[in-house]
Amino acid sequence: MDEPLDILYEDNHLIIVNKTCHDIVQGDKTGDVTLTDRVKAFLKRKYDKPGNVFCGVPHRLDRPTSGVVILAKTSKALARLNAMFQRHEIRKTYWAIVQQCPPRDSDRLQDYLIRNEKMNKSFVCEERRQGAKLAILNYRVIIHGDRYTLLQIDLETGRHHQIRAQLSHLGCPIKGDLKYGARRSNVDGGICLHARRVEFTHPVSLQPLRIIAPVPDDPLWLALTANVRD
Repeated sequence: MDEPLDILYEDNHLIIVNKTCHDIVQGDKTGDVTLTDRVKAFLKRKYDKPGNVFCGVPHRLDRPTSGVVILAKTSKALARLNAMFQRHEIRKTYWAIVQQCPPRDSDRLQDYLIRNEKMNKSFVCEERRQGAKLAILNYRVIIHGDRYTLLQIDLETGRHHQIRAQLSHLGCPIKGDLKYGARRSNVDGGICLHARRVEFTHPVSLQPLRIIAPVPDDPLWLALTANVRD
């Protein structure tokens, strides 16, 4: 599916896009065209660039997840963004639609996760298990709908499938996320997890940036977020 790119921000060093649930950020065994490939093609056309186009990837989003993805147009920006992510200097805020209302309207979840490479899935486990890594997130309820609840999630750690695994363990699987306990899949094949916002200091100009990604054009997303302000 070759949907047009939804570009949220661009300058000489960065390009930030709103990823759909159909895009894969970097290549995998499927061999599908990646978001990175699409951005390179866009830049090549827009600026009539000869030869290869640089597009660095400092972070990823799971394929079925939508929302903000930051890409680097220069090696200088990529190196600095990589360091900023390692130092947790880039704040990412997610929105999720879950099937079950969580037990509290807000909470800080601390779990240990173990990753199963063959299943491409993470599980909550005991702290003493070999390979277990601490995962911490903060959530709050934004709005209760008739059948679903909209959550805001702020990560303190960045583990594999962390939000999906921790919310599932809480008894609140993300809508459409069959891998983590949802009752049924979504029509578009994605899950209702959206990287809503990033806030960070530009790695080159040092100006503060706050980038917001519009939610997917889906009736449930639009209904639950109609009166929500960031």
